[in-house]
Amino acid sequence: MLRKIETPLYTAKTHTEGGRDGRGRSSDGYLDLVLTPPALGRPGTNPEQLLGIGWSACFMGAMRRAGTELGIAVPKGVEIDAEVTLGNAADMGFALAMKMTIRIPLLAEEDKQRLVAGAHDRCPYSLATKGNIEVAYVIT
Repeated sequence: MLRKIETPLYTAKTHTEGGRDGRGRSSDGYLDLVLTPPALGRPGTNPEQLLGIGWSACFMGAMRRAGTELGIAVPKGVEIDAEVTLGNAADMGFALAMKMTIRIPLLAEEDKQRLVAGAHDRCPYSLATKGNIEVAYVIT
């Protein structure tokens, strides 16, 4: 199902040159990165790292929103370790997989599960990739 934007809240503008072996920057100048393919040992970052940071940051915001709607106070100290795997797929060339290890202190297991499920249903990254890539959540 196509989810269309009714009211734009923000538009990120970026420019990339050279692909995985180039440079990417934001129009506001706050982000300016050297890009390099994974595992080459050269300075720089890659799209998988950027996806991991972007998705996990967005997911935290979605957890807060879910917490408000579910009546669960999200404690300080929530942390997410993201693992984005790039690999070969038998039928399509390349594929991605995401694993998030989510640390939520001071909450009952049931509330942790409800927060993560609620975030998964609200996070734009999760919604954009739902049914397209493998996603796993480890909740501690």
